[in-house]
Amino acid sequence: MVQPSLALKRLFVLFCFSFRSSIKFENENTKMTHRPSLHLTRQAAFCLVLLFLCFACARQQPAQPSGAKGFSLQPHEAGQRIDVLVDGKLFTSYRYPSDLYKPVLNPVIAANGRPVTRGWPYEPRAGERTDHPHQVGMWLNYGDVNGLDFWNNSNARKPEEKHRYGTIRHHQVTGMRQSGKQAELEVSMNWLRPDSVVLLREDTRFVFSGSGNTRIIDRITTLTAQQQDVFLNDNKEGFFAIRVARELEHPLAKPAKYTDSGGKEIDLQQGDPAITGRYYSSRGIEGEDVWGTRAEWVALKGAIGGEPVSLTIMDHPQNVGFPTYWMARGYGLFSANPLGQKVLSDGKEELNYKLLAGNAVTFTYRLLIVSGEEQNTGQTTAAFKAFSDTYRK
Repeated sequence: MVQPSLALKRLFVLFCFSFRSSIKFENENTKMTHRPSLHLTRQAAFCLVLLFLCFACARQQPAQPSGAKGFSLQPHEAGQRIDVLVDGKLFTSYRYPSDLYKPVLNPVIAANGRPVTRGWPYEPRAGERTDHPHQVGMWLNYGDVNGLDFWNNSNARKPEEKHRYGTIRHHQVTGMRQSGKQAELEVSMNWLRPDSVVLLREDTRFVFSGSGNTRIIDRITTLTAQQQDVFLNDNKEGFFAIRVARELEHPLAKPAKYTDSGGKEIDLQQGDPAITGRYYSSRGIEGEDVWGTRAEWVALKGAIGGEPVSLTIMDHPQNVGFPTYWMARGYGLFSANPLGQKVLSDGKEELNYKLLAGNAVTFTYRLLIVSGEEQNTGQTTAAFKAFSDTYRK
């Protein structure tokens, strides 16, 4: 339960005294008992507004997590982020900086304390790739929304190109809850055209949970078309994605050469024992062959710092396009894309999803992170069933 801060409690006490002193009592005649006429002064009216704000803030702001056990949330408004902590240690942060063209979760850290997301460009680590600056942390967006590319937008785009790209901006926090066993963050965002017209309103609920060596992030996102119909045309660039740490890339992922964050050219053909990633799908497909196939879930397994780790993205059975296609690349992009069916099926299927003005669609996904031990197929299948049942309507 979210508790009001000490400052809010003091403001409430101030309100009580101010309100009491502002009430005027009248006595119509000496034979009648006193009755409160409740003529409020301007001071009392001000205090009523203050009281409302106090409780509104108390509802939204979580208690400070200093020494807190379990999951907690810590807002940093000036830093444009909300930290998600487990036993006081960072698990992930919901970030919405102005120089990033969509809100993201970044970094994402396993239970053993090791990041599973790429650090570049915000917190670069030695040996990382510096490609695709729009692929930061974990996010949800798409490459063709009414002809606009929301996926590839970044500061790398030239001003004369900006008219082709859309932007997702954080609007407000609509709810924060923490129980120790899990934390929930509810936010709203706007999907904007270059002229700032809102195409889609996004309402997302993040649920953070897990215990022991397991961490879980559930994302429940509802997209509502605003004043015009919205066309999510088939496109390979989407949809629910994470850019993983260097160690979880595939050993011989193309391109064979790349420039790291220190400006050094790395030749992958010579091999790198630290690069250990491999995809495994629920349909029995492995490696980069997962790309362009359907599956209920895909796991990316490898090791970071000599310890085994697995990341599994799960598609909910009630999502559009279930079981989703996968845009999983060996260079570290790990993405579920239910909307780009024409491209990912090599023309065998086509969706071109349409959302009429005023209508909404909901997508539900889970990222399961297990560190310190191998996660076998049976365990992942059981975890997928639990996820499916949790959000079944």
